[in-house]
Formats: sequence, structure tokens, C-alpha cells
Amino acid sequence: MSLLVIGGHERMEKDYYKLAKNKGYKAKVYTTMSSKVKNSIGSPDAIVILTSTVSHKMTKIVESHAKKMSIPIIRHKNSSKVAFTKCLEDVDYCLGNCAECKGCNKN
Repeated sequence: MSLLVIGGHERMEKDYYKLAKNKGYKAKVYTTMSSKVKNSIGSPDAIVILTSTVSHKMTKIVESHAKKMSIPIIRHKNSSKVAFTKCLEDVDYCLGNCAECKGCNKN
């Protein structure tokens, strides 16, 4: 299963990859706006947006793509390991119970 992580701190990229891998996800992490983001989103199973450290432009690009592809978005305003782990738990719950999910904003 694949996961796209938007935002967070550059120094924690390795931690995001490691935590996602431990939960069984293959992750792509974009901590800063890049020209590659728009073309390399693909079709992940879910998107995690760490809102306190992400630009509005990057968020809009990702959200519009998610809406077109019906990809669930999990948002958290903190970018710590604990917050990211909570997001991964929300992703696990959401992918299994989207009808009852209150943690994501499926478009």
C-alpha cells in the first residue's frame, strides 16, 4: 500500500519513511514545494498532510488531485513522530471503514 506525505520537517523525512515502512506502507515524502510534486503524486492509497509546515499552494495541488482520484486525505496540524503515527493509525482505520471514518476528509 502506498502513502503520500505532504509537509513536515526536512530533518524528519527518514523518520516518516521508517514509520510508514514499519506499518507496511511505501511512502513518498515531500516536505517542501517542488516542481516534481504535481507530476509525481500518482495514485496512493491515502494522503497525509501535516498542515503546520506545508505551503498553501502545495496543499491545493494535492487536494485537487485527491478529489479527482477519490483519495482519502488525513490532516494533522503537528508534524512530530507521535502525530505521524496517529495519522498512520487513522489511515489504517479509514481504508477499512471509510463509511464510518471521521478522521479523514475523503473527497
